[in-house]
Amino acid sequence: MKIPFAKLEIKSLVTEEACLALIADQKWAGGFTCRHCGNTNYCKGKTPYARRCTRCKHEESATAHTIFHRCRIHLPEAFRIMHMVCNEPAISSYELARKMTIRQMTCWKLKNKLMECVSEKGEIDILYSGETE
Repeated sequence: MKIPFAKLEIKSLVTEEACLALIADQKWAGGFTCRHCGNTNYCKGKTPYARRCTRCKHEESATAHTIFHRCRIHLPEAFRIMHMVCNEPAISSYELARKMTIRQMTCWKLKNKLMECVSEKGEIDILYSGETE
């Protein structure tokens, strides 16, 4: 099972902005394409690292349609959980909750999302959303 984020330098992802920059770089590595109209031109959105279509004005955040979509915990904490799950896939959600001082159910949901991604793709991919396209 190949998990590239197991070797990710987690110390560099201590701020929300650093995490958003990593996600945006991965998400739009091949260029931006609006999901609503297909336009490839964009301008800066209202939130950091968001992109706004210049034709239909639809704004898409860096986390939209990724594994972090609607993630309610701070991104640095989510990346730390992802790092722990990559290095020790058998870790329980109770252990994650204890180490991170986050609710157990929150850890369980994120871990399940990560493990679903691994079972479908064979690796953790931050661009995985679980949606069928």
